[in-house]
Amino acid sequence: MTTEEKIIAILEKIRPYIQMHGGDVFLSEVKDDTAILKFEGNCSECPLLTVTVNRIVKPLINEEVPEITKIIFE
Repeated sequence: MTTEEKIIAILEKIRPYIQMHGGDVFLSEVKDDTAILKFEGNCSECPLLTVTVNRIVKPLINEEVPEITKIIFE
């Protein structure tokens, strides 16, 4: 699997949780060691977005895609 495919697979795992809160998440781009994620819907303006990324998204990506060391969200 490519880096992009691995990240997309991870996002598919967490997507139901994000969608339960009226949002969604997509991989926008991978640049070198950075994944750029796009959050939509309620998640795009949620004050807990940073918590969700730090507690759920980053640990999964760090474990399964160690070549990604930075995650940026828009």
